Amino acid sequence: MAGGEEPVGPADAAAVPRFAGIGTFARLPTVAEAPRWDIAVVGIPFDGGTSYRPGARFGPAAVRQGSRLLRPYNPAQDALPFALAQVVDAGDVACTPFSTDEAVGQIEAAADALLAGGGRLVAIGGDHTVALPLLRATARRHGPLALVHFDAHLDTWDTYFGQRFTHGTPFRRAWEEGLLRRDQSVHVGLRGPLYSDRDLTDDTGMGFAQVTTEDVDTLGVAAVVERVLARTAGAPVYVSVDIDVLDPAHAPGTGTPEAGGLTSRELLSLLRGLEPANVVGADVVEVSPAYDHAEVTAIAAAHVLYDLVTLMARRPVD
Repeated sequence: MAGGEEPVGPADAAAVPRFAGIGTFARLPTVAEAPRWDIAVVGIPFDGGTSYRPGARFGPAAVRQGSRLLRPYNPAQDALPFALAQVVDAGDVACTPFSTDEAVGQIEAAADALLAGGGRLVAIGGDHTVALPLLRATARRHGPLALVHFDAHLDTWDTYFGQRFTHGTPFRRAWEEGLLRRDQSVHVGLRGPLYSDRDLTDDTGMGFAQVTTEDVDTLGVAAVVERVLARTAGAPVYVSVDIDVLDPAHAPGTGTPEAGGLTSRELLSLLRGLEPANVVGADVVEVSPAYDHAEVTAIAAAHVLYDLVTLMARRPVD
């Protein structure tokens, strides 16, 4: 950890039971409880850009609840992430639920303010609209980014019902705004019906590579990781995870589920394989707890966040 201070870690489960206490992510300290921080987990409870099932505004609270069983040592990455870096829960961004345009500006301003402290953000959505303001703030600090996007859907459509800011359009806007490095971004986990084959050709024309769930099944996790690392080599990387990249069997609590998705084990393995990458920001979005049962989706999202935080903690920013 930079600065030399001993990090303030999660609440001691031997002293305070995991079901007790304030529900921060992984029972981490809040911003106010740490003298400084390297990685902040921040909730963005906005779902005004959804096109089907709403409810992702309740995602941050659900994922925090689903994270209570996380422990300090991550054996899959052989790391104590909360000892390697000061990780905090920065609470939720306060944004309007009534105007998508206004909310995007509020989220961007809040991310800018947090990043002014010099750390990195891992956001809990909210719907995928929130990725655009997060990319703006992150690119302002690190320059154009290589996007590694885990999702059933492309999210590079132009508009929905005439609206430019929705959960299906953030990466077209990011491409138009020059936030992404051409030919260094990739979608992983694509599947399901499209409006036409032009959706794919338009996406390719914007410089995105496409990896389907069938590719993951046929090639295997290791080969897909190798392809992703080769594509993003030398770039600051932003990782965006729509929880619907998982099959509905593993993540029923989401707004636009598609059959034939990744298993939670495959997704976690893909994320852990990104360890050589220079990950400068991340989000996990589209957890809609009203459609969840037994916290299946929230727990999966919490583990995804835990592995993303571990990736960042193990490697300082280049």
